[in-house]
Amino acid sequence: MTLQLARPHTFHIPVLGIGFSVDTPLKVAQFGISSVISIIEDELLEHLRAKHCQQFNVPFTSVPLKGPECRASRITAYLNQLQDLVASQLEKLKNSSFDINPNLGKYFDLLPEKSPLKSLYLMMKGTSSKAEKEKLEEDLIAAIVPGSIDINIMAKVDNARYDEQGVKLPDEYSDALSALRGFAQSKLASSIVFSAGYNPRLYNYAEQFPDFYPDENGYLKKKIILKVSDYRSALVQGKIFAKKGLWVSEFRVESGLNCGGHAFPTDGLLFGPILEEFKNSRKALSEELFAMCNAALEAKGHHVFQECPAQFISAQGGIGNGEEHQFLLDYYGLDSAGWGSPFLLVPEATNVEEKTLDQLSVAKKEDYFLSNASPLGVPFNNFRPSTSEAQRKNRIAKNRPGSPCYKKYLSSNTEFTDEPICTASRQYQNLKIKQLRAQELPELELEKAIAKVEEKDCLCEGLTASVQLKNDMAIPHKLDAVAICPGPNLAYFSGVFSLQQMVGHIYGRENLLNKVPRPNMFINELQMYITYLKKEMAEGPSNEKTQRHHQKFQNNLLAGIQYYRGIAPEWKDGEEMLGQLNEMEAELS
Repeated sequence: MTLQLARPHTFHIPVLGIGFSVDTPLKVAQFGISSVISIIEDELLEHLRAKHCQQFNVPFTSVPLKGPECRASRITAYLNQLQDLVASQLEKLKNSSFDINPNLGKYFDLLPEKSPLKSLYLMMKGTSSKAEKEKLEEDLIAAIVPGSIDINIMAKVDNARYDEQGVKLPDEYSDALSALRGFAQSKLASSIVFSAGYNPRLYNYAEQFPDFYPDENGYLKKKIILKVSDYRSALVQGKIFAKKGLWVSEFRVESGLNCGGHAFPTDGLLFGPILEEFKNSRKALSEELFAMCNAALEAKGHHVFQECPAQFISAQGGIGNGEEHQFLLDYYGLDSAGWGSPFLLVPEATNVEEKTLDQLSVAKKEDYFLSNASPLGVPFNNFRPSTSEAQRKNRIAKNRPGSPCYKKYLSSNTEFTDEPICTASRQYQNLKIKQLRAQELPELELEKAIAKVEEKDCLCEGLTASVQLKNDMAIPHKLDAVAICPGPNLAYFSGVFSLQQMVGHIYGRENLLNKVPRPNMFINELQMYITYLKKEMAEGPSNEKTQRHHQKFQNNLLAGIQYYRGIAPEWKDGEEMLGQLNEMEAELS
């Protein structure tokens, strides 16, 4: 029997903005913890690679910022470096001993209590037999595997690129396709997470790379993870990939509102009922996609799977303690649960510079809010005390709203220009405000319209500033204001924690929650949806179409309440939960 576990931990660290988890694998992979990094910002990756070379005494050769292929090449170079450095860390662990290297003990101390490796480790620590201890040490060290270095691409962030003469480059040089190529050509054996919607040309492009297809043994060097909001999305997108001969190795279900970063609210479909549908339909989903995928592989002349490959289901968004974590694993049969925002308070794992870390560590519940700051036009979880918010307001006060736009990753608006520009840019906001003023709107209506324009903020600079400040890196154009996008669940954590403390909290060995009263994760999300519906009804125009939408939204919430009544007895605070559900049903009705 092999002792090695493909996934030593039952949690993963999702992508955290552009820069907060960009080198998290270097900090946690050697302990078997999987994490996800953003590869949107190739310039940041190049600077970080130089920093890591200096830190680990490795020769550095830059990838020049010239030619259409430089973006993909920089991404590949950075990912290869991460792979090499993590492999070096693992080699040191495996060639060491528990007496000499404290990280060996830390690897096993962090494991969940139910892990067979943890039991073996405790047996090794407790034995008085020297021969038995040496044998157990040998077995434990042989069983060590690293966490996965997974990468994330937001499908919506896929702008075209232009050459020095302003001529549009072919599609394969767009932002998302270049990033996919950078990952596909790297030596990583890990997964790509596709998030934020469906991008046909991006999905089609994945067909070109052999690492996404099985070898003669059914092994996939590069795997696909789809971040989805509900079962229907998983089925539809899973079929799209299967018909190309591409297997989706994991569906990562995220709460529509109780999450960090961009939020993708459903029409009132709640987290629990969504997970219930995955639980009940998981086998049928896998079998249907397997038949489609193998048929496509055979038609293309590729190796086919001899048996249905593993297909994991994981979930993330608003998980707050060990009881909730274990409930998701046990009740819904999940393979992993994502813990994102709480790791912003763990300097060992993420890149939050000192000032922002201090702010987060003492923040109040009202400091976290759902904003319209994102130029993507998608709700964005924001942090009121951030220096980026202060900078945005200061620019408005000086009558210079908007940001200089250097990176252009979120440029998609062609209302005033032929080449897309960003709605957070100074150029766009000046043009839009002039247009609004020329319309001679009533004063109150004009103020609201201008405020809506000025709410957009530069995320390209803001979400990278923290990692640059923390690592004493040069900051281009001196744009050092930090934007940060924690989920509302972070309101229940106060302080700065070690990796050991946070992992202990996840597994129920510690309690890091503050004194703010916290309903369980399902009740929290339900309340967020009720608030969201109220706001939508108050702000939007009322017509037959919106009324039908609001009715559907309300009906889904009421159905969710009925579902939660059914599972309340499974929870330690079930009676309290039932009382809260009654109050929320009354509020909706």
